[in-house]
Amino acid sequence: MQAWGREQAILRGLFTQSPFGLAVVDPQLRFLMINPALERMDGVPARLRLGLPLRDTVPETAGPMAEARAREVLETGEPQVAVSHVDSPGASPHLPHVRSRSSFRLQDPAGRTLGMGQAVLDVTSYYRARRRLALINEAGVRIGSTLDLDRTVQELAEVLVPEVADFVAVDLSTAVIHGQEPDPVLTAGSTELLRGAQRSIREDLPEAVVPVGAAVTYSEMSPQYRCVATGRPVLDPVVDLSTPWLSQDPARSAKLKEFGIHSHMVVPLRARGITMGVATLVRWKYPETFDADDLLLVEELAARAAVCIDNARRFAREHRAALSLQRALLPKDLPTSTAVEVAYRYLPADTHAGVGGDWFDVLPLSGARVGLVVGDVVGHGMNAAATMGRLRTAVHTLADLDLPPDELLAHLDDLVVNLDTEEERAGRHESGVVGATCLYCVYDPVSRTAAFARAGHCPPAIAHADKAVEFLEIPAGPPLGLGGLPFECTEVPIPDRCVLAFYTDGLITASPDRDVEFGFARLAFALAHPDRPLEEICDTMERLLLPDHPRDDVAFLVARPRSLSEEDVATWSLTRELTVVGEARTLASEQLASWGLEELAFTTELIVSELVTNAIRHASGPVNLRLIRDVSLICEVSDGSHTSPHLRRARSNDEGGRGLFLVAQFAQRWGTRYTTDGKTIWAEQPLPVSLS
Repeated sequence: MQAWGREQAILRGLFTQSPFGLAVVDPQLRFLMINPALERMDGVPARLRLGLPLRDTVPETAGPMAEARAREVLETGEPQVAVSHVDSPGASPHLPHVRSRSSFRLQDPAGRTLGMGQAVLDVTSYYRARRRLALINEAGVRIGSTLDLDRTVQELAEVLVPEVADFVAVDLSTAVIHGQEPDPVLTAGSTELLRGAQRSIREDLPEAVVPVGAAVTYSEMSPQYRCVATGRPVLDPVVDLSTPWLSQDPARSAKLKEFGIHSHMVVPLRARGITMGVATLVRWKYPETFDADDLLLVEELAARAAVCIDNARRFAREHRAALSLQRALLPKDLPTSTAVEVAYRYLPADTHAGVGGDWFDVLPLSGARVGLVVGDVVGHGMNAAATMGRLRTAVHTLADLDLPPDELLAHLDDLVVNLDTEEERAGRHESGVVGATCLYCVYDPVSRTAAFARAGHCPPAIAHADKAVEFLEIPAGPPLGLGGLPFECTEVPIPDRCVLAFYTDGLITASPDRDVEFGFARLAFALAHPDRPLEEICDTMERLLLPDHPRDDVAFLVARPRSLSEEDVATWSLTRELTVVGEARTLASEQLASWGLEELAFTTELIVSELVTNAIRHASGPVNLRLIRDVSLICEVSDGSHTSPHLRRARSNDEGGRGLFLVAQFAQRWGTRYTTDGKTIWAEQPLPVSLS
């Protein structure tokens, strides 16, 4: 008797006091009993449902499906446990009610089926918690997918709408937009932010009163100002349309009233102790007001987004600094030369890749020659730009020594090896050694030839006037930085009316499939018709070969070689006798008279006299004298010796030693260059103002 009473008490308590919803249906699936908990869950009195079929009283599922499952339980006796479904009629599309139903067959002691019991549990809170966790996980994947600031802000807005709010506006400080360090705290006055992104469930953005990128000013009475100033969120579960920060903006208040805004939240975007902006969320279609759980969720999402925004800001700042450094290190204006006409382009990589180390240069050399160089440093960022600057400076220094192209690259290779060693010793050695590729060319307008050497760089192209574009077969050589491997120099005759093209590999591999052969074919097509203006050729190369946002830096240089007229060059072979010095002076004076340069006769005779005398006294082999009329008057004396003269200051009682000193005083520039047959000492004088 006591056991029976205890069982009755348990059943009575389970049915009347348990938070579980309980229902009993007969074998015909008509409701026999419904407990108060299920009454409260469904919002329908039990008396209105007793006797009705199950299929007509289950609003959250399709009736036939519910009936089929119930009959399966009655027939098989196998309970169906934890079958979850969502209530549809009257439920919010944003926050549906979720129920877990367990169905089981009821039998008497003889095994006869009496009906079916159902236990119902409202698991909406668990469902919403899972949705919040899923949203946080999704945000971790979607927000910060790139280092682009605008894209990162937009990704935050896309995550919040429509899952959390009906509209969101993300406003950032001007300093963040410009990649600068924002102030930690606002102190006084009103704060001006810039609209970074906004998103709405409506295409016309009903809450937006400013476009993206425009300034947004919030007064000290606004929740946005309080949020930025304190670094703490502001939650207004119910919007009061009479609040001063809204009523002082009639257009904004009218929008709020028109669309029925009923809940409002402002959350700071804060990372590394700095508040960079605010995110404003509002609801009008979303039926429920913002609560503490919503605030925790949005704060978590905003914190993740803020770190990504700060990373994008820092990257943008570093990218601008590296780009500024690189542009400062690149030539601003290439020197003019009668030997070549040039045009060029430098296009930095897309911001995601970072600034690279591509460079180019045009270097005036002795004898009216010109050096053309293009190079590419491995890697991206500030280090690559700085390394590029060091290599470019080294090329300038080595070119001033008039080294042949292969020797110049050998010295440059030693420099890169030393830079790599320095980085390793300093503990700044990044993945991959410091390395670079380079192509160096010396063009001689007198002989109409060009000497090439390359260190792992793309071959130069030559666009002929009367045949197809040709990629010169210059020995590739190893990239700079490997050390110890030789480079080869190749001399190529340069035809009339052609165009030379030098470029970095980013131009060839810019296609989506990075097909090198296809890149060369497109370059050949762009270089066709070399009679066009060089700027037009550059525009064609940029348009045909490069996407809007190249993944790698691109530098290219196109040059139209010119030759010096035979009338501008005079050459004489001299015998190795001191009496020939006077003859050399006479020849030079007569040539200057034919050019109309009598003003330079005295200084030129002095220079010729000293250089020829030194060659006869101290050198060996044949002696040649050459005068070149270019933008300056060039005097060259060649001999078969590799011994270089040195400038020294003679003492007062010395009878000699003043020759090169006098040459240096009268010449604008002078120097020595070596050839396989000996050396050439040269001196340049500026032309008279009336002729220059």
